[in-house]
Amino acid sequence: MNIELVRVDDGFHFEARGSSSDVTVHLDAAEGIGGANAGVRPMELLLMGLAGCSAIDVVLILKKQRQDIQDFRISVEGERVEEEGTKRKPFRKIHLHFKLKGTNLNAEKVNKAIALSMEKYCSATAQMEALAEITFEATVTEDE
Repeated sequence: MNIELVRVDDGFHFEARGSSSDVTVHLDAAEGIGGANAGVRPMELLLMGLAGCSAIDVVLILKKQRQDIQDFRISVEGERVEEEGTKRKPFRKIHLHFKLKGTNLNAEKVNKAIALSMEKYCSATAQMEALAEITFEATVTEDE
């Protein structure tokens, strides 16, 4: 797997492209340090990658079980702690809240699919769980 990161302007705006697609992602810094707010922050992108990795797993598992998903959202909260003697602030706690809505969506199957993703399939979880405590919860509602 490869990516390329290219500076877009004379500030902190970058464009990243992966080797497996032609889609670009924009990254930027906060205006307070000279950024233009033209993209996500790198640490936000890490949380997005974790959520996206698990989301793909969960949808694949539930589709195989013929579960009808009408709406799927994940809210992620990351707690960062500054390492002593540095300015680095890695994530130490990450909590994912899966919110699914569907017709006859089985909450037990949803919870099992999420657990399988987080414990067996999601490579992003495997990458990050060595440094951060990762927890999750699910809310399943009936489509109206």
